[in-house]
Amino acid sequence: MSTPRVVIADDQLLVRTGFSMILTAAGIEVVGDAADGEAAISVVRRTRPDVVLMDIRMPGLDGLSATRRLLDDRPTTMDGDPVRVIILTTFDLDEYVYAALRAGASGFLLKDVTPEHLAHAVRLVQEGDALLAPSITRRLVERFASPAQPPLVRGGDLESLTPREREVLVQLAGGLSNLELARVLGLSESTVKTHVARILTKLNLRDRVQAVVLAYESGLVQPGRTSS
Repeated sequence: MSTPRVVIADDQLLVRTGFSMILTAAGIEVVGDAADGEAAISVVRRTRPDVVLMDIRMPGLDGLSATRRLLDDRPTTMDGDPVRVIILTTFDLDEYVYAALRAGASGFLLKDVTPEHLAHAVRLVQEGDALLAPSITRRLVERFASPAQPPLVRGGDLESLTPREREVLVQLAGGLSNLELARVLGLSESTVKTHVARILTKLNLRDRVQAVVLAYESGLVQPGRTSS
């Protein structure tokens, strides 16, 4: 995996400077920053980073709206992978987390995060994983998703999945890691990773968070149940 390239969008100069210093010290390249949502979109389109750290509250265009507009265009990195967004906030509220997922973010991070966790989060999301544990995502979907709301994820047809891939998706929705999936299904961890990658590709999904959400919103998994 190449060195992560990051854009930091936050209206506070101190936050941008501090995060930039932390990431640079961790061997992560900061390729741009922005103080509002409009500027963030412009910087991301110009620099094509791997990960965007996006503040939720900024003047003008807020972070959620900027994330939605940005990801609707399906921007790609220098390597051709999808650009991924981590939402930053000082508020540890379920409502913000769910709004971040609805906007298309791959993660959610509080600003008082430790330097080690910040660097780990960037690398995790760059690799295509989700910063939120699937179990947290499941709780949010169960709490906030309802038939009256538009789908959070518009993925592909579940019928395109093989029986084994559907089984992996069901277990994934239960909050299992790749290692736990391997143990439950009697597979190697590398085989599980291959199945997960194929599921994301077939369903046109960005990451595991979207896979978990789709599993619930499609009815493949019912709230409170993780077996089909």
